[in-house]
Amino acid sequence: MTTIAENIGQLRRQIRQFEQQYDRPADSVNLLAVSKRQSTQKIREANQAGLQDFGENYLQEALEKIQQLQDLRLNWHFIGPIQANKTKPIAENFQWVHSVGRAKIAQRLSDQRSSDEPALNVCVQVKLSDEATKSGVAVAEAEALCDMIEQLPQLQLRGLMAIPAALPDLASQRHSFSLLANEFARLKARYSHLDTLSMGMSNDYEAAVAEGSTLVRIGTAIFGARS
Repeated sequence: MTTIAENIGQLRRQIRQFEQQYDRPADSVNLLAVSKRQSTQKIREANQAGLQDFGENYLQEALEKIQQLQDLRLNWHFIGPIQANKTKPIAENFQWVHSVGRAKIAQRLSDQRSSDEPALNVCVQVKLSDEATKSGVAVAEAEALCDMIEQLPQLQLRGLMAIPAALPDLASQRHSFSLLANEFARLKARYSHLDTLSMGMSNDYEAAVAEGSTLVRIGTAIFGARS
């Protein structure tokens, strides 16, 4: 059985290979470890192997881990669906939120983020398919939400995020990701500071890197199956 450090090393080599293969600049794709349903010990092992960025989907579980791992210098990313009554602890405890899909949520996150803290880094979640279970705004609505976030004092708009439907082959995965990449390029012309295209997971990150992802969200390939 491979260790977490070995898994991270293998992933990094694979990402670098894909960067070369798809004419991406070296080291232009970063790794976010998705640590939901993983133990704090595994997070410590991943941190010892060089990772500082960890993504969580479930608020209560995440808050317990943040408390238990205060001795480490970690960046916590909230990547799950956000209910309006949960925005305050998210605003108070995370450095990043990838799953902002409604103006109401953005407004609450800004209002509940202390002015003593750095602005909360946020990505607008875009829905790339018609799946009822997926959160986010339609591609055509992303710009309006970005415009609104730009006006909020305690948020820093960083880019776009998507969780596309599971697709069976590289070509169809690339087509799906290209929709988000094209919108990101269009918005970047409007907001030059946008730098984060959060797309790609364990089963489709090659396609994501090929289409311009700057941040792949990997869980299983780092930690193994969730408990």
